[in-house]
Amino acid sequence: MWTPEQRGRMADITGKTKRYPSDLTDEEWERIAPLMPPLNRRGRKRLTDFREIINALRYLVRSGCGWEMLPVHFGPWQTVYWWFRRLMRRFLFQTIHDVCLMLDREAAGREASPSGGVIDSQSIKAPHAMTRGYDAGKKIVGRKRHIAVDTDGRLLLVRLTPADISDSAGGQMILDAIRQRWTWVKHFFADGAYDRLQLMDKAAFHDFTVEIIRRSDTAKGFEILPCRWVVERIFGWMIRWRRLVRDYEQRIDVAEAMIHIAMGSLMLRRNAHP
Repeated sequence: MWTPEQRGRMADITGKTKRYPSDLTDEEWERIAPLMPPLNRRGRKRLTDFREIINALRYLVRSGCGWEMLPVHFGPWQTVYWWFRRLMRRFLFQTIHDVCLMLDREAAGREASPSGGVIDSQSIKAPHAMTRGYDAGKKIVGRKRHIAVDTDGRLLLVRLTPADISDSAGGQMILDAIRQRWTWVKHFFADGAYDRLQLMDKAAFHDFTVEIIRRSDTAKGFEILPCRWVVERIFGWMIRWRRLVRDYEQRIDVAEAMIHIAMGSLMLRRNAHP
């Protein structure tokens, strides 16, 4: 639970927003404005206010509303959706998240690029997904979120698959992709579901080491595991954004963009209001 000091701090930040708590403050906008697409030199003059587009997307993910139910002062929802698809193809939301993550690590006195991380997965219902599967262990029909976080719990990478894909197979996807974005990562912590020969071979091929943190056989109920508990915390951060409580998106790339909007907003607020 939040302490009175934390509640007061969040109230102060909310007071700086334009209309809703999810709106960008002036300090936040100053940090991401240089990342917005430049004006075209030819053609009709652009009339879209990118700050309002980002505000609308953060409102959408935070409140969990549908596209057609966006408040009218954000502009036509069709315009917001058109720009969302265009900015998603430019990997803008991922870029904002990664830049803010590196700045947050440096503010905490750490290197910008992490050297260690934690991998885990979360099965979640996806009622409208184009492709989905059945997770027999969790008894969930939907998708599975395979994620890697640094040792402080910041999101490094996310990959979505149908829920019937095993943790080990999803972990191999993480290992294949993470080297391209975070070149200094060498060591991962994981639970017993990742102790599989193919994954260990993949880790050795990419020059990773994977340390398995096992749950005690005598433990009953929930147990906090050293080095691994931070990955559970980020799942809690995600579902505070109501659009992420379930996977409402048909396409996997759209669902990943929604996660980057949410986690990027969290990192941006931490950077702009330390």
